Amino acid sequence: MLAIQIQRTGGPEVLEAVDLPAPIPGPGQILIRHKAIGLNYIDTYHRTGLYPVKLPAVLGQEAAGLVEAVGEGVTRFKAGDRVAYGSGPMGAYSELHVVPADRAVKVPDGISLEIAAAIMLKGMTAEFLIRRCHPILSGEWILVHAAAGGVGSILTQWAHALGTRVIGTVGSAAKAKIAKAQGCEEVILYGEEDVAARVKEITHGKGASAVYDGVGAATFEASLNSLARRGILVSYGNASGPAPAVEPGRLARGGSLYLTRPTLFDYIATHAELESSASAVFEAVSSGSIKIEIGQTFALAEARKAHEALEGRATTGSTLLLP
Repeated sequence: MLAIQIQRTGGPEVLEAVDLPAPIPGPGQILIRHKAIGLNYIDTYHRTGLYPVKLPAVLGQEAAGLVEAVGEGVTRFKAGDRVAYGSGPMGAYSELHVVPADRAVKVPDGISLEIAAAIMLKGMTAEFLIRRCHPILSGEWILVHAAAGGVGSILTQWAHALGTRVIGTVGSAAKAKIAKAQGCEEVILYGEEDVAARVKEITHGKGASAVYDGVGAATFEASLNSLARRGILVSYGNASGPAPAVEPGRLARGGSLYLTRPTLFDYIATHAELESSASAVFEAVSSGSIKIEIGQTFALAEARKAHEALEGRATTGSTLLLP
């Protein structure tokens, strides 16, 4: 089978197309033939070594496809079932992948496998961020960085549907237009405006009750400075590099602020949590509360080009690799 593997960490150039033996499912596992593979920033963290992985490694944690075979003891799935996963195990950049049965979910009939591959990791991330990490409230102001990106697009639409007032940051006028269409009440061009000052202006000096920051180093200070008293900074990504260390007194001086660094995997640690989160995402898509934009697709063999586009901020919405 075709797979995209890294032998060493580094830039997109370390991604190599290789021919590997097709895997065989063991007890409790299912073999999935991928129809679409989701591209996520966490893939770049594994590639660069920011999040260390054992080498050589096939990247990717999100995909959707058809069950090809089931291992001993698996009763939840059968060959031909439409399934998706968004929390690994790593190895999704491949035509075939073996996944524990309790880490996969069935895809509802009304949702395509391409959409499923685009929403599992990003959609469940948005779900836990706004429903469990900091449950958003109707009428409150929140700030969402990279509002036109993969997670940002879903988070913004979902928050808007729940009645929350969303301020989004983007890097271009074109992306500002996208963010507005998705439900951002106000949009800030972070390269041209003082983000914190604009947030305070928009909220009449109060600040945002929550800031969702998947960018990291480049936005961290602005995120803290944008918060209302007792506001929470949810730092969930490192697109521009890891956020800096914080002296606890900084949170006190900012207004008794809260800071959390959550990961999706701690919010879908059990099968019940995974099923609940995925079901909420599928329901939001089916109801029309969130519309998924697949902004661009690449052939699986072109994974390097996909990484270059993602890190070059040349993507909008979700990006798929197609086997």
